[in-house]
Amino acid sequence: MTRLSATIARLAAMRGMSVNPENAGGHSRLKDLENFGSNPGALKAKIHIAAEVSKRPALVVVLHGCTQTAGGYDRGSGWSTLADEHGFLLLFPEQQRANNPNLCFNWFSSADNQRERGEALSIRQMISAMVETHDVDPSRIFVTGLSAGGAMTSIMLACYPEVFAGGAIIAGLPHGSASNVQQALQAMRDPGTISAKALGDRVREASNHNGAWPSISIWHGSADPTVSVTNADAILAQWLCVHELGNAPDRTQDIAGHRYRMWSAASGRPLIEDYRIANMGHGTPLATTGAQACGVAMPHMLEAGISSTRRIAASWGLLGEVKKDASTHPFTHTQAEPSTLPARRISRLEPMSATPSHAGAPAKAGVEKVIHDALRAAGLMRST
Repeated sequence: MTRLSATIARLAAMRGMSVNPENAGGHSRLKDLENFGSNPGALKAKIHIAAEVSKRPALVVVLHGCTQTAGGYDRGSGWSTLADEHGFLLLFPEQQRANNPNLCFNWFSSADNQRERGEALSIRQMISAMVETHDVDPSRIFVTGLSAGGAMTSIMLACYPEVFAGGAIIAGLPHGSASNVQQALQAMRDPGTISAKALGDRVREASNHNGAWPSISIWHGSADPTVSVTNADAILAQWLCVHELGNAPDRTQDIAGHRYRMWSAASGRPLIEDYRIANMGHGTPLATTGAQACGVAMPHMLEAGISSTRRIAASWGLLGEVKKDASTHPFTHTQAEPSTLPARRISRLEPMSATPSHAGAPAKAGVEKVIHDALRAAGLMRST
């Protein structure tokens, strides 16, 4: 059994490094978006509108990680720099400490991780406001996020697939990973043995969607001590099943020392990209020097010699004409059509019981109180 001290240490890692002025935001380039709806999740909304905006611009929704702010994540990732260069719009939902002491999106809460509920609905309302106010092209709306923001990205893609042309999940978890804090802790450590079909069903059952599914980009550090890289395997299995793709990629290559794989539809249109960043811990991969430089290194914004921000934006067709050479294979920005290839099971993944722990067992009550206190301190459980 895992020692309680190790559990608390893992929670401390999820919470992230101590907040410093840069991580908290510094001089933010973002402005407030007001009056965007009923906001049941009680989130803030920040936006960036470039000085020169394209006609019928694209919109990128960016979800920060724990201990981060919208402004801090923007500064680290460089999204507003690219938006200024290429004329697309940015929306940054932002967590508040009243909801979560460590500014984590509550991806593990059943009140916030379902369609038309809580934080997920608040983000959807923000998107609607941006589309109406800024004449956003509804066929070019994308979402990305890190860690807790990556888990919330999975939720948004599953719950509102009709909204998004594509999504990029960075050091996140698959949709349906947890509905309470105990499951969240277990999922961070290991998503368990779940069949690809069961993972895919979690997405299919999150809405009544019957159209094309968003394209998916997966990014995860191979040495992540906070969210196990096995979660990237589960995200991949989940979306291979949803897109009805086989396990074998259509392309595999080394990019800047990191493994890249890509799966395409029968038409040849890319549907899923998978980046495994060699020897990187928990964070967003950056290239802060050279021709592809974008962003600033800081806690959980990590120099890796590859810019996830720039490559994600290119894959969505946001950077104009992109040379399709051996190192760049961007997606088109339109929603992808499922291929006709049959779904395959991931043999390592078998069904996992969804039965919650029996918290009322007298012998466990004392230990559970300590764990719950640690979870609250780490920001994984709301105070009651």
